[in-house]
Amino acid sequence: MENGTYSKDLTEPLAPTADSIVPTTVDAAADNGDYSTEIADAISKFLAEDDWRFSFDGQKGRFNFSVSIAAAIKKIIYDILVHEDSFTVYAASPIGPDEKDREQMTTAMEFICRANYGLRNGNFELDLNDGEIRYKSFVDCEGASPSREIVKNSIYVPAAMFKRYSEGITSILYKNATAKEAIEKCESNS
Repeated sequence: MENGTYSKDLTEPLAPTADSIVPTTVDAAADNGDYSTEIADAISKFLAEDDWRFSFDGQKGRFNFSVSIAAAIKKIIYDILVHEDSFTVYAASPIGPDEKDREQMTTAMEFICRANYGLRNGNFELDLNDGEIRYKSFVDCEGASPSREIVKNSIYVPAAMFKRYSEGITSILYKNATAKEAIEKCESNS
């Protein structure tokens, strides 16, 4: 366990461990009216059945966990926020541009814009205050509970996007690549 979050390694199958927190349903008593327990239950059920180790904050309707990927960025941290009729999946990189380095931030911004162009399911975001890079996937559940496949896609797509684009991110951070060079490297490999 690392800072209250659990992880999954997408580079190989994961076996559950004794210290895993794997609730199968969300406690309805913890529902403060700010999020849907039905949506939270669907997410929790998927995570448990797919052998993810995670934590859930019943007061905030928030899931936390991390995942290891076979890419230049080895680990991403997930934060899933459940709302009344939707949920948002954020997957954040533990590395990002130095917010004090204007040139690196500008290059990262251009890279994020280039990476986002044409994406169909979600987008990268760059926090200009601290340099955090994350991928966001939003799922509208108005009038329906999300299916297992929808929950799965909302979690696996950010990992796939980081796997595809992490070499470009690290090229900008550590090799002073231009945004165009970095994006061409990522998109020529797919």
